[in-house]
Amino acid sequence: MKAEDLRTKSADELKESLLGLRKEQLNLRFRQASGQLEDTARVRQVRRSIARIKTILRDKLQAAS
Repeated sequence: MKAEDLRTKSADELKESLLGLRKEQLNLRFRQASGQLEDTARVRQVRRSIARIKTILRDKLQAAS
């Protein structure tokens, strides 16, 4: 996900995306622990996407204040 695309979304849409990514992150952790994970780079991508969304959410909340 690119930050430009995320900035156009509303806070509710960002929260939904964040929830989905956290579920994916949990699933990836379980698959990695059991040795079934093939795309190990996806773990890093999801982690960074979560951070990106959290940063944009924080920026939106500060702008609203």
